Amino acid sequence: MDNNAILLLGSNIEPAANFKKALELLNCSLSITKTSRIWVTEAVGNKGPAFLNMAVETETGLNSDQLKKRIIAPIEIGLGRIRTSDKYAPRTIDIDIIIVNRKVLDENLWTKVFIALPVSEIIPELVNTSTGETLNETAIKLKSSAKAELFKET
Repeated sequence: MDNNAILLLGSNIEPAANFKKALELLNCSLSITKTSRIWVTEAVGNKGPAFLNMAVETETGLNSDQLKKRIIAPIEIGLGRIRTSDKYAPRTIDIDIIIVNRKVLDENLWTKVFIALPVSEIIPELVNTSTGETLNETAIKLKSSAKAELFKET
């Protein structure tokens, strides 16, 4: 059975180039069915450069653990991701599984603009069971109180 997964890509070290490479590598192993636009948001937790973030919807026969171990971790390592004790450190690429089969795995989806904006472009009608608010409504609220804009390639 195929699983539908929504991934979040983030980068603030050569992000445009790393997004391109990451998407190529993801596309080799997964069926990408939809992508969001790329959003620019301020770095959280440090004074590093702004992050680019985008969401990707995929179909895969893998469960979330297999997806992380077999696909995501090798891509992150291959693109030079270095994990340190600082979880907010700048990075070449970060790929997180946010939703699998409409089940939210990362509750920060409802509170962090850098997750909500791109994911809301893929699944705007997703409802927060605690508030009754759709993800699109949440993203609009979060954007109004944060610095977030669409990425413009130069």
